[in-house]
Amino acid sequence: MSTYFVRRDAVNRIVGVLRALVTLVRAGVVRPMGPGRLRGVLDAYLRWDLTVAFGFATGAARHPDRPAIIDDAGTLTYAQVDERTTRLAHGLHDLGARAGSKVAVLCRNHRGFVETVAACVKLGADTVLLNTGLSAGQIATVLREQDVSVVVADTEFRDLLTNAPRKVRRVMAWVHGVTKSRTLEQLIAGSPATPLPKRPPRGRMIVLTSGTTGAPKGAKRPEPTSLLPAAALLSRIPLKAGDRFSVPAPLFHTWGLAAFQIGLVLGATLVLRRKFDPALTLADARRHGSDALFVVPVMLQRILDVTGRPHVLKLRVIASSGSALPAPVARRCLGDFGPVLYNLYGSTEVSWVSIARPDELRRHPDTAGMPPHGTRLEILDDAGDAVPVGTTGRIFVANEMLFDGYTNGSGKEVRNGLMSTGDVGYRNADGLLFVAGRDDEMIVSGGENVYPREVEDLLAGLAGVREVAVVGVPDEQFGQRLAAYVVREEPGALDEDAVRAHVRDNLAKFSVPREVVFLDALPRNETGKVLKRELR
Repeated sequence: MSTYFVRRDAVNRIVGVLRALVTLVRAGVVRPMGPGRLRGVLDAYLRWDLTVAFGFATGAARHPDRPAIIDDAGTLTYAQVDERTTRLAHGLHDLGARAGSKVAVLCRNHRGFVETVAACVKLGADTVLLNTGLSAGQIATVLREQDVSVVVADTEFRDLLTNAPRKVRRVMAWVHGVTKSRTLEQLIAGSPATPLPKRPPRGRMIVLTSGTTGAPKGAKRPEPTSLLPAAALLSRIPLKAGDRFSVPAPLFHTWGLAAFQIGLVLGATLVLRRKFDPALTLADARRHGSDALFVVPVMLQRILDVTGRPHVLKLRVIASSGSALPAPVARRCLGDFGPVLYNLYGSTEVSWVSIARPDELRRHPDTAGMPPHGTRLEILDDAGDAVPVGTTGRIFVANEMLFDGYTNGSGKEVRNGLMSTGDVGYRNADGLLFVAGRDDEMIVSGGENVYPREVEDLLAGLAGVREVAVVGVPDEQFGQRLAAYVVREEPGALDEDAVRAHVRDNLAKFSVPREVVFLDALPRNETGKVLKRELR
């Protein structure tokens, strides 16, 4: 019997690899090329393995004149970025960055972010991606805990480095006005373009968790060892080689970083802006002929408010992730832009879990979709047993890109090779996943389990509601009750009684909020996630 299972696993792995190969061929990643370009690709692989540096070196060999980055400063080709990042790697080395040391990046979306990440890979240094919304105290703590040797930052964030450890060398990336500090462009211009040593040790990418319920933690992100992770995403999202990606999603966040990485696999052009502006994002998509738009849900909502004439865009894909996608936003996007919306559910720790395609979102706008190829998903109870279809349980997943743990030595719960997402949800009879919310947000009210996400989804569809967040609060009579924080479309458009009545008419009595608080805006971090700890 054991031999049978071993053979079956081997067959499944072979089938998975063949399926991934077909996906990569269809996307145009794997295609014939001349001997000269093939030699360039093989040399890039032998030098850099499957890393960000390999992506630019491969691009320089296959399509050197194709734009790699279009940002506020202009356009850089793949050949230019490959050379500039080699020069930058030399420059960072002269500042003390070595294989195994750590370089922090505190930048908005522009070439400086991208090039610093690639240069660190060429050095074998770890890259710590800093959230631009952190305080000076939080940044100082991260720099100290991560033992950072060099920090690359935009000049607008210079004040956030006032408490940084003295040993940390500073390099300014995007410069406003005049600065006496060392700049990224100076390092690039003053360093040689001679090749670096081959195959440095693989550096790690350290991404900070969102910190919506506590202090942000450093999560060690793995570099892909094959093209299987790319094939997994491409099996559910129809991106193509040579596409142009508009990426307003922050690059320091897992979702923006994913757009950057999958873009390199596809030889895509990244269209970046330092600051998100919905009208400018649409204008850039028109001007540059963007095929795909990578956003977080709050960005999508603001884009929909200024859509204008979506039919003039050639977008094939609007890819949303980073936080829960409200059902009304999904419906409106499908109505305005057509069947182009793809919603990815995942996290910093587990990468992706599932992806909802347009046809699935049209039927169930609140679904998280289905797992892509090569991904295992289970809904488990507290004992670790699978729950029946339609029953809510804890979400566990396994894929090629599970994180390697937090930098403080802790990790996520793992059962039978599956990692906890920290969320609860259920699957319907069609296999679609629905996320009920965080497992630590569930409250017990009068003996009943209540999930705030269910009430949020309901109120998001109520006329007059622009945004809503629901949290649990103490209650003397029932132990806990819900509190709803609502941003109205127009002042005075709704009152507390109307909100409570809508919940009472559609959900159980114990789901009715004890309190309804009207706000001008919900507190959010730089990636658009609601900071519920501030509401509490």
